[in-house]
Amino acid sequence: MKFLRNYLNKIKPNFEEGGKFHAFHSVFDGFESFLFVPNNTSSSGTHIHDAIDSKRTMSIVVLALVPCLLFGMYNTGFQHYLAIGQTPGFWTIFLYGLLAVLPLVLVSYIVGLGIEFIVAQWKGHEIQEGFLVSGMLIPLIVPIDTPLWMVGLATAFAVIFAKEVFGGTGFNIWNVALIARAFLFFAYPSKMSGEEVFVRTDSTFGIGDGKVIDAFSGATPLGQVGSEGVPLITNTIGDTLSYWDMFIGLIPGSIGETSKLCILLGAIILLITGIANWRTMLSVFAGGFLTAFLFSELGLTSISALEHILLGGFAFGAVFMSTDPVTSPRTQFGKYIFGFLIGFFAICVRVLNPGYPEGMMLAILFMNSFAPLIDYYVVNANINRRLKRAKLNAMKGGVE
Repeated sequence: MKFLRNYLNKIKPNFEEGGKFHAFHSVFDGFESFLFVPNNTSSSGTHIHDAIDSKRTMSIVVLALVPCLLFGMYNTGFQHYLAIGQTPGFWTIFLYGLLAVLPLVLVSYIVGLGIEFIVAQWKGHEIQEGFLVSGMLIPLIVPIDTPLWMVGLATAFAVIFAKEVFGGTGFNIWNVALIARAFLFFAYPSKMSGEEVFVRTDSTFGIGDGKVIDAFSGATPLGQVGSEGVPLITNTIGDTLSYWDMFIGLIPGSIGETSKLCILLGAIILLITGIANWRTMLSVFAGGFLTAFLFSELGLTSISALEHILLGGFAFGAVFMSTDPVTSPRTQFGKYIFGFLIGFFAICVRVLNPGYPEGMMLAILFMNSFAPLIDYYVVNANINRRLKRAKLNAMKGGVE
């Protein structure tokens, strides 16, 4: 690393003011800050100095997503070979999934970072690290059979119209990755749902057999319930799923959302490092569980509250999407309201809209829109409460 540091120091003058490559200063700065922590510090004014910065924050979130990514790769291969009736070894299964998932990740990062580099060069700004997380989230929340060009198009739409238009990292109103998912869902609904998009059955670079057995069904367990109206929760070949199966995640679904075990590991990393707020995370699960329990008691849903939590993208959204510090409330009490309503609306969409078995994406985007309003009323309530207390104290002082 010392050699690389010395080399960057040597060529850095070429990218500074007056250098022959000054036009590409933003590109060099982004590359340098990605490899090494900047040594610039504030010299005037009042500032809070902390060991954490946006790059470290984004890196920790990506690290927390790695278990979901690796399991998603394995599960992609597992579902493929389960569908065609073969039982190869671990590494064959994982290699198939790796070759199937990796192109989605590469397209997401190449398109998203490419646009951010271009915008930074155009504006003369520093390249921000915000897309490091979004670039990982986007491929994890789409079906494995999503065409690469669709992923690229959705990524470009999300970065331009949900992020850069608002001013870049830290100014976006909605979660960028979910905007990409919403774009795909409404523009290409046949590629986002159904029985053919969540299990890849063709060969990948010569690995795997495209033959599909008659018992194959690619619908997610949550999609089965939504389409059938009965608790027909089975795997790819029709075997009944237990709670343990749902928790481990060897079931059809979007790449990163199936394993609740891996999501739990990611949640532990985010909470221990203080990157995610436990109030939001806990409130989402509480709101979803209580709402699902109420609907179950009223006979409006055919599956239990625990199954609602274990199926679909509920847990993934609660841990990695709802806790986004940019698109969620800043006030502590506001986080409770925000999270609880996300869980509430997600279950409402699932139960009350039979045509759309999933609801987490819409619930989070909807509540993203109201996050500033929640903060506004929480802050005003605090101000009014303090004013009343001050007036009460003044009255007591006058009487004495």
